[in-house]
Amino acid sequence: MRLREFFSEDAIKLELESTSKDAVLKEIVGLLRLDEKAEAMLFKMLKRRETLGSTGIGQQIAIPHCRSLVVSRLRCAFGRSQKGIDFKAIDDKPVLYFFLIVAPPLEVSNQYLPVLGKIAQFAKEPDVTARFAKLSTPAEFLQLLEEKNI
Repeated sequence: MRLREFFSEDAIKLELESTSKDAVLKEIVGLLRLDEKAEAMLFKMLKRRETLGSTGIGQQIAIPHCRSLVVSRLRCAFGRSQKGIDFKAIDDKPVLYFFLIVAPPLEVSNQYLPVLGKIAQFAKEPDVTARFAKLSTPAEFLQLLEEKNI
């Protein structure tokens, strides 16, 4: 299993417009192109997950994630904010890079936690955040995933 399998170009946005935690959650949920009802439900579940503790893992990265019936397979999205968003991250720094992970409640392949771990591992590599800052196209993001071979 490689991270590249879970990302598609249309679920990568390098110019997030949001300026608040709730708005950025809605914006990255929108990248999955679900119907309005599914998006609303997913947003509600992600907000509930955030009340347990911020998914801001430090180093300007957040990995909002949950399980939900609105998807039939594991889905991921990536967003970059130029301004940074107060996401109550563990290091209290604004978050610039967002990885969204949504998986169905029951998945035969059980990839949810391994994908979450791989994204955290990938994001913590020394040169990755500097490279995120330089991305100019979604294809470059996908290329970075390929190159890191995670």
